[in-house]
Amino acid sequence: MNLLLAEDDVKLGELTTYMLEKKGKYQVDWVENGEDAYDYAIASHYDVIILDWMMPRGDGIEVCKKLRVEGYGGAILMLTAKDAIQDRVMGLDAGADDYLVKPFEIEELLARIRALGRRNFSPIREEVLKLDELILNRTSQTLQVDQQIVQLTPREYQLLDLLVQNKGQVLTRDIIYDRIWGTETDVSYKTIDATVKLLRKKLSSFGKGDWLQSIRGVGYKLET
Repeated sequence: MNLLLAEDDVKLGELTTYMLEKKGKYQVDWVENGEDAYDYAIASHYDVIILDWMMPRGDGIEVCKKLRVEGYGGAILMLTAKDAIQDRVMGLDAGADDYLVKPFEIEELLARIRALGRRNFSPIREEVLKLDELILNRTSQTLQVDQQIVQLTPREYQLLDLLVQNKGQVLTRDIIYDRIWGTETDVSYKTIDATVKLLRKKLSSFGKGDWLQSIRGVGYKLET
């Protein structure tokens, strides 16, 4: 999961980035002002944007409002020392999806990020996704090359869709678990590995089994 953290307190920014990357195993871009936060947000894809309320060169409220006015549909979490009801209402009315008061425990921040990550903030996408000669049909949940079609199970489809969207990036088992099996706590990592094995077998029917690569001790990536 890719995160953007906008926090002007250097000590807090460094600590939060470290904890998000270590405990949450997220990829984090950290900026220290509102102007950079806006520029980063529109230039890259982030699963969650974390905005500090008080920042130089554009506070969190201003950045949030500007992004929403311009049609930004991603998840936004507001951080602030303001805990009055009217302040919370102001943050949510500006377009924030969640609100966390400082000082906060990192475990609560991680939980809120996971919750936001499970919600679908993406706009409706095209129903057909192409990767070289492969065609992934989101409606029928099928994989096709030329006239050859293979039916995918719901989990195989979700896994391949996630890997295609993050082509070339290593996705840890934690990320895959959270994005696909997040609410099913009885699922083990063996289930993820088994799903990968079945999906690789179906890719092999097109001669593309080696595209789905195992990164030992970490997770998986799709590399054409």
